[in-house]
Amino acid sequence: MIKYYTKACNFYFGSISREKIKKRQSIPLHGDNLISFDTVEILTRNKKRKINIQNINRLEKKIKKKILFDIKQISKKKIFKGLKFSKSPVLMGILNLTPNSFSDGGKYIKKKIGINHAKKLIKDGCGILDIGGEATNPGSRDVDSDEEWKRISPILLEIKKLKKFLSLDTRKSLIMKKGIKNKINLINDVSGFEYDPNTIKVLKETNIPFVIHHMQGNPKTMQKKPKYKNVILDIYDFFEKKIELIRSVGIKHNNIILDPGIGFGKNLKHNITLLRNISVFHSLGFPIMLGTSRKRFIKALSGVNDSKERLGGTISSSLIAIMQGVQILRVHDVNEINQSIKVFNSLKF
Repeated sequence: MIKYYTKACNFYFGSISREKIKKRQSIPLHGDNLISFDTVEILTRNKKRKINIQNINRLEKKIKKKILFDIKQISKKKIFKGLKFSKSPVLMGILNLTPNSFSDGGKYIKKKIGINHAKKLIKDGCGILDIGGEATNPGSRDVDSDEEWKRISPILLEIKKLKKFLSLDTRKSLIMKKGIKNKINLINDVSGFEYDPNTIKVLKETNIPFVIHHMQGNPKTMQKKPKYKNVILDIYDFFEKKIELIRSVGIKHNNIILDPGIGFGKNLKHNITLLRNISVFHSLGFPIMLGTSRKRFIKALSGVNDSKERLGGTISSSLIAIMQGVQILRVHDVNEINQSIKVFNSLKF
């Protein structure tokens, strides 16, 4: 049986988008009249084709039903507890409390410095603060739960007093439980809840919002010749199966975010393909998060123009994501990314 996937494309922005919607020439993306689309790409494992929304009724009945359902998922307004997507994208600021993170390992592990950096990220405009005590970049080794919590707890206990939306970057159920007791708002497990079999149980018992993140392999092995039949559709199927599993155990809420995991078990070609086609995941009906900040693919593409913070590459890849309606960007340099978005939005409308 052939499986069909729907990708929104040919986007419009600002006043042009509003005008197109008014004339019923385009469809708003996730309920936002400031971004809309008038074309979908219909994909299968063997072929793909683009079709204008005006011509969907000409499709074969079975295919038309599937595409119309997907368009409904793509266009519906995304509602998420504690977050507002009316001014997309929401920025997730990264606070690494580890000695060995790939970009800023050890920089913020001291309590006072970590708290001050968290305050800076908030001041600069992050809507979510993501706190992590275990590095998961390529080649990283596991950290035991006691050590991970020892790194996180002193700063978390202070930051929670700021009453901001807090995300906990962890793969371990024990850390999740402790974080939830300390007012964490979101669980961000880069293993996609594959590392610790008890994590799904925690999600069910607490009803906590969470990110479904895709990773092929684990941090120690994930960059050793990653392979896919079709990286876009394989990850789409992964999300679909994970959502089915989550529903089957009794988790009914829709406070779910999808992250395809740039650099987590993907080579350069895989990462580029994902960035060019990330709008396909809108048809799953949940907000999309993307993390390209300072990642290695930027070095591969920029060559001699690589830099330590890779700010230019982070900005350009973030803008590509915005132009496809991605709702959340996970970044280190919140102020600079915010600046680029404000200028970009002012000029593109």
